[in-house]
Amino acid sequence: MFVTPCLQRKDIFFLLVLLALALIVRLYKIDQPNEVVFDEVHFGGFAGQYINGTYYFDVHPPLAKMLIALSSQISGYQGEFDFGLIGNSYTSNVPFVQMRTVSAILGALLAPISYITLRDGGHSIQASLVTAIAVCFENSLVTNSRLILLDPYLLFFTAWSLMSWNKFFKYSNRPFSSSWWIWLTMTGLGLGCTLSCKWVGLFIIATIGCSTINQLWGIWGNLNVTKMRFLRHVLARTICLIILPMILYIGSFYIHFYLLPFSGPGDSMMSSHFQHSLIGHEIDDSPIDIVYGSAITVRHLGTNGGYLHSHDAAYPEGSNQQQVTLYPYQDENNWWIIRKMNSTLDFEEKESGDLLGSDGRTWLDYVRHGDIVRLEHIKTSPRRLHSHDIKAPISDDESYKEVSGYGFPDYEGDSNDLWRLVIPAHDKSEGNDDKYGRLQTLRTTFQLIHPMQSCALYSGNKRLPDWGFGQQEVACIQNGKLPKTLWMVEETHHDLLPDNTTKVNYPHSSFWMKFKELHQRMWTANRDLTETHPYQSRPPDWPMLRRGVSFWARDQRHIYFLGNPALYWASTISIFTFLILFSFFKVRAHRQIKEKFNPLRQQYYEQAAGFYTMAWAFHYLPFYLMGRQLFLHHYLPALYCALLVFGVGFDCVLQKWSPSAPSSPVHRSSTSSTSQVMTTSTKTISAFRASLSRWSVASLWIMIIITIFYLYAPLSYGLSWNQASCQEAQWLPLWEFDCGRYTQGALSSSMSAVDSPTSFTMDSSELDSKLYPFVHTSYHGEL
Repeated sequence: MFVTPCLQRKDIFFLLVLLALALIVRLYKIDQPNEVVFDEVHFGGFAGQYINGTYYFDVHPPLAKMLIALSSQISGYQGEFDFGLIGNSYTSNVPFVQMRTVSAILGALLAPISYITLRDGGHSIQASLVTAIAVCFENSLVTNSRLILLDPYLLFFTAWSLMSWNKFFKYSNRPFSSSWWIWLTMTGLGLGCTLSCKWVGLFIIATIGCSTINQLWGIWGNLNVTKMRFLRHVLARTICLIILPMILYIGSFYIHFYLLPFSGPGDSMMSSHFQHSLIGHEIDDSPIDIVYGSAITVRHLGTNGGYLHSHDAAYPEGSNQQQVTLYPYQDENNWWIIRKMNSTLDFEEKESGDLLGSDGRTWLDYVRHGDIVRLEHIKTSPRRLHSHDIKAPISDDESYKEVSGYGFPDYEGDSNDLWRLVIPAHDKSEGNDDKYGRLQTLRTTFQLIHPMQSCALYSGNKRLPDWGFGQQEVACIQNGKLPKTLWMVEETHHDLLPDNTTKVNYPHSSFWMKFKELHQRMWTANRDLTETHPYQSRPPDWPMLRRGVSFWARDQRHIYFLGNPALYWASTISIFTFLILFSFFKVRAHRQIKEKFNPLRQQYYEQAAGFYTMAWAFHYLPFYLMGRQLFLHHYLPALYCALLVFGVGFDCVLQKWSPSAPSSPVHRSSTSSTSQVMTTSTKTISAFRASLSRWSVASLWIMIIITIFYLYAPLSYGLSWNQASCQEAQWLPLWEFDCGRYTQGALSSSMSAVDSPTSFTMDSSELDSKLYPFVHTSYHGEL
């Protein structure tokens, strides 16, 4: 791969023009629509959580969200706006324009970065310029970078990493020089920041990692390199490309936890241990010993549903008895009294027991493994925890029995109120030690087995409908698995427990405990994003742009996430053309067939296009392994890499009009005998004709790119359009941008003034947003 030692003056001119164009394209009417669009629902809302310090949960790492929050806070946002629904109108105190502008600037920087990336690889100005124009006027990149989303940050750091790695290769023949160290460090910073925005940042790490291994392999094979010098190469890359990204990634989570000290809407996704480390969710110390007559709260361990809960509302069918659910927040309806099988009293007069009460005359008994108990709901007493041979309200299987609150005054209850308390750890303890046989606060996990129905108190992740207030279903399951039938007493109190009774609370949560748990929850939540969405798509749809995503709609305006078809199709063709040609030439080389092509082909085309194709593959192919909900915007990092392949291929085509092969400071092609006898005037004319041809081809492509961008601009910006233009632009059947919403009149589709919206007509499917929704061949053989 050829490199240029530095950018020329005309390169600086083109960079400035590209940046200005990209800013104009992305900042045009960025204040419209002045409503919440697509995933601004989530990421705008998270900015408010950072400002207020209230904990939230998301499936992505925090760096991009913290940068969004920083831009909003600098702009004066106080975090009070409700981003909860697509279409909510922004109020005057929400700096949504400033927040979108940061995304737009990062998106605009992709154009000059792509230009620098190709120029640093030794490619022509024309090819680099066409590629940068493609990035500048690619509709899906434009749409995505005009909103408060994570992808502009992800794409910027991905592009920065590729550019920095290219620049690092420029200095590979001067190892350990200051420039060498600077760009190696910049690459590591880019990798760490990319990963800290989204986990798909692992794909760019894999790309650079494979290139690093390939380069180190080449250095190891150089007999002029001493072992000590080779170890220095390994150590430098380990520090900059492994340790530095890890520090950035872990550090982003440390700041994340620091900025969110208060209890917030994300509590319910975390364990009780994690929740109680947040301010506002603390609990008082509770006695470790649980005796009969104690008031207790019972937390489910198998899910994050929360506390065993009941309230004064009945099931609409089944037994029509009082509902029992899981509720994620502390509430007075979470409190129960644990009683002996035949007891309905708080205290009983006895002559002996396990513990003498603080009044000096009442004996108290510990609750033990194997006891038959009743749980009486304090708020709606005398209703008790009850189950019977009636199917649970929303679980379809007959093995799920309804759990209810049942009882009335002067009624002693029946056998369906009885539960056997089973402590699994007791059976594993040596000699059935009493320590493991007693029920203890925050120390003992237990099951409640219903003897009459032979089922265990259970909860899954099923949510009740509106009549159950969206709370989690509780059932009694026959032959259920242990994890989701386990419970724990979180709080307890009893008026007669002695004052010297040991009290307990949740242990302090260290940063590493929180870090580990949050990653487990993020992984699980990502894996469970399997619900269908009207605009979801699968990886085979993306390279050929088979469908898009509806972001926002109102009246005769629609923001529909759709790419520039010419660029999607051309970049995909470039990828497969390279793979075909690469395989073709490898077979010919294996057969020792002499090529008539330019001897610089391998360095100039194969290695450059090979690297970007590898980057494309790493950013695209892993999605085939994912069963989660996916959308077209997941293809954007791969699209950027594909556009770089397109640029290299375009430069290869331009060689047809080149008077001579490109040269480099490290290797110059020999001049043919014909060239040596050419007169100066002939050379000048030849060079002029070649240059004119190259610029003509480049200009033609630039015109095509901008024309098609302009055709779909009404969907990118949410501009007024007309039905005829919409139908003409609907090239593929799955492009669902609903031409019926536009009038048949000749409304201007140009970038004209946008009227303020008056009525919201988006249907429920459009309102439904997604939940949030690894090899490089070295450019050079030199060190």
